[in-house]
Amino acid sequence: MPRYDAVVVGAGPNGLAAAIVLATAGRSVLVREAGAEAGGAARTGELTLPGFRHDLFSAVYPLGAASPFFNSLPLRRHGLEWVHAPAPLAHPLDGDRAVVLERSLEATAASLGADGAAYRDLLAPFVARWPELVADTLGPLHVPRHPLLLARFGASGVLPATWLAGRRFRTEAARALFAGLAAHSAMPISAAPTSAIGLMLGIAGHTTGWPVARGGAAAITAALLAHLRSLGGEVQTGAAVESLAELGDAPLVLLDLTPRQVLALAGERLPAGYRRRLARFRYGPGTYKLDWALAGPIPWRAPGCARAATVHLGGTLEEIAAAEAAPWRGAVSPRPFVLLAQPSLFDPTRAPAGRHTAWAYCHVPPGSAADRTAAVEAQVERFAPGFRDLILARHAMGPAELQARNPNLVGGDVSAGVSDLGQLFFRPVPRLNPYTTPLPGVFLCSASTPPGGGVHGMAGFHAAQAALRATSSGLGSTG
Repeated sequence: MPRYDAVVVGAGPNGLAAAIVLATAGRSVLVREAGAEAGGAARTGELTLPGFRHDLFSAVYPLGAASPFFNSLPLRRHGLEWVHAPAPLAHPLDGDRAVVLERSLEATAASLGADGAAYRDLLAPFVARWPELVADTLGPLHVPRHPLLLARFGASGVLPATWLAGRRFRTEAARALFAGLAAHSAMPISAAPTSAIGLMLGIAGHTTGWPVARGGAAAITAALLAHLRSLGGEVQTGAAVESLAELGDAPLVLLDLTPRQVLALAGERLPAGYRRRLARFRYGPGTYKLDWALAGPIPWRAPGCARAATVHLGGTLEEIAAAEAAPWRGAVSPRPFVLLAQPSLFDPTRAPAGRHTAWAYCHVPPGSAADRTAAVEAQVERFAPGFRDLILARHAMGPAELQARNPNLVGGDVSAGVSDLGQLFFRPVPRLNPYTTPLPGVFLCSASTPPGGGVHGMAGFHAAQAALRATSSGLGSTG
């Protein structure tokens, strides 16, 4: 293999982000991807019928649109276009009711009636200072640039979502809305710090929105690849790396891998203590995902659901709390909390004329082989009677297939590790610089490092910056 200044293993959004940072700094960069295509969790394909384009993993990108790194790149020039629905999110309740998170904080507060003032008071300070909050919360563990703002956010964010919603809100609608937001944490929402996830996603809805990428998630990957290649970077697919020795004498190696893959790749070269700490890294629950080709739009009972690209299906706070706790007991919920996206309502490139696509998932125990199709579709039917009659074809993926398609999704965990208090910042192990390893020149850049899951590229950005600093200072990567 020719000598490169840096080799990145893994071509997910973080690996590509790291490669772009290094190439921008003038380094020659090679990205090696084991799969047949780049993209990691940002890929699109025809899973059901010809002409129906489905996002294989992630589908909606509040943090992608907010990412300081993505926003620093000319990704629109390379074809990336964010598509915004009129409302970021809808959460139906039984009957013909739905609580809708609007782009306008004031409009959302007004719709919440008796809880409007409480909702406004909780989110308004952060909506007003969103760019500063994003800069600190999507950064690595460090001295924040806006410590008072971050401390105020942390005072609420550190709380369990059930506790915060129960104390702040009196109405079923407001409590359900916040519970659904917090359930993106993939943790029991009775645990800390699930309020932080709920707050971040709610604030994002009122600022940058919850967009989809026109044409599918693959458009994000295509734009990142085009920009990397414009800088001289190279990408090889179908190029699995079995050991670090295969990478020759590249001064820098960045691994867009979770701890399990890092141990398989470099375990014999890592000190025993670091190996043990990596082996203790905890993965979260698995995911059961469904994609549908539909004869028409989903017939929501509550009209507000047709205004949103994302719909949360789970009913009340109490129902959502029970559903999200079940996988942590090794059980499946009879009424799972379902995250559903309906991108073709707002992006006609996703399906043939007059037809539609929908994407949904629920949480299950890690590695579960349970078939959750009927349970997920029952939740959709609960709020959209007649949904099943529209299904032309479906495609289901449980944890095993998700991991087979993307090895970083260990046990079907789409977040690359639990984000509880122990692993929110100190991931994958407690370390002054979480992107470094004990091996000189070897860095970690996956979502198993801060700031964690989501398609925003920030872990790759920070890891590459750490690698460049170490190179320029001659300190290696043992910090």
